[in-house]
Amino acid sequence: MLAMFFWSFMIGGLICMIGQLIMDTLKLTPGHMLSLFVVIGAVLAGLGLYEPLIDFAGAGATIPITSFGNSLVKGAMAEADKHGLVGVLTGMFEVTSSGISAAIVFGFIGALIFKPKG
Repeated sequence: MLAMFFWSFMIGGLICMIGQLIMDTLKLTPGHMLSLFVVIGAVLAGLGLYEPLIDFAGAGATIPITSFGNSLVKGAMAEADKHGLVGVLTGMFEVTSSGISAAIVFGFIGALIFKPKG
């Protein structure tokens, strides 16, 4: 059990460290990093490399935004097998709709509660 926590922390920290190094060296904005990490997660999922990482690191691989890219590809591939090309689009939204909905709802609630800066 302790080893699982250790590797989860190490892999999650490594993903964050890579992101910070990319931001610092290439001077990318957080929005660019968000997009880049979603694409990296999608590419790794497409190559079949992200699921073994999740099996090894657990939450260390499912919490970072790269996991969202993995979910998009996993949903698209599952629905593409059932419904063909149309399933690619519907599968991406079906699997990730709860996360997207939660982000919108909590973002709206946060905007109502807190004062904007600037």
